[in-house]
Amino acid sequence: MPYSLEFRQKVINFVENGGTITKAAHTLGIERASIYRWLSRPKLSANKVKSRQRELDGKGLEKDVKQNPESSIVRQV
Repeated sequence: MPYSLEFRQKVINFVENGGTITKAAHTLGIERASIYRWLSRPKLSANKVKSRQRELDGKGLEKDVKQNPESSIVRQV
């Protein structure tokens, strides 16, 4: 789950001012691992994802829709 930079900074300030990581995690409903990760980063900023693996192949989907325009799309889980 993505958290805003403002929220992350509040959590870090709480811990740096004497609050425990466990107390912050329990009170705010977040995982302790997230707080440890935020504390270990030298600069708290958003990460820009340059590329990611897509679940669907866009060109393959477009080709399939053109070949089968009457078919309905059903997502299988």
